[in-house]
Amino acid sequence: MSPPDTAPSRPQAEIGLSLLYRDALMLVIDKPAGLPVHPGPKGGPTLTDHLDSLRFGLPRRPEAAHRLDRDTSGCLVLGRHAKALARLNRLFADGKVDKRYWALVEGGPVEDEGRIDLPLARRSDDPRSWWMKTDPAGAPSLTLYRVLGRGQDLAWLELNPVTGRTHQLRVHCAAMGWPIRGDAIYGGAGRDGPGLQLHARTLSLPLYPKREAITVEASAPKHMREGLTACEWVPDS
Repeated sequence: MSPPDTAPSRPQAEIGLSLLYRDALMLVIDKPAGLPVHPGPKGGPTLTDHLDSLRFGLPRRPEAAHRLDRDTSGCLVLGRHAKALARLNRLFADGKVDKRYWALVEGGPVEDEGRIDLPLARRSDDPRSWWMKTDPAGAPSLTLYRVLGRGQDLAWLELNPVTGRTHQLRVHCAAMGWPIRGDAIYGGAGRDGPGLQLHARTLSLPLYPKREAITVEASAPKHMREGLTACEWVPDS
């Protein structure tokens, strides 16, 4: 779904942003891989630095309603004002937003679809560390997966994180023996290649009670296209 009357401003174009959807309450942008959403301890450019270019006439800049890892590309929702942001935050917190990711993984699952039900916890007590691990005493974490294509030592997955834990998809895939390609933290091959092969493909949000859910889709990023092309499509059974 595309906004009817918007085009990226120069600041957006310079960092690779594109606007996928706009209405009175929210924006959905296609966040490029490599751009952090929020400032971190190491500093450097972040999406926050560019939010003023997305005001579109409103007095305040929009704010992210959820997070994507720095190296994950794709759909990111922004609330355009405080009330909108609170409503969006509640939808994400209540698990009412349907999120689908594309990932290229090493090897791949034997079954064409399934579930990964593994609790997750932080690796360290250091509050600055976001690295995670599977842990029976951790927070319940559930991911559904479906194989979209298979290649040589490679699989193209659609991942649906039913819960929204930090690094959930990356840790779950690694724990199953098929880490996401380019994952320098959790063991994916090709760490010196084009980057993490994980993309937030679609979001579906029931933002307006009397309307159908808003569904937004982000095209596959350039750094994943070669791998996706190498995978033969697996038809639905």
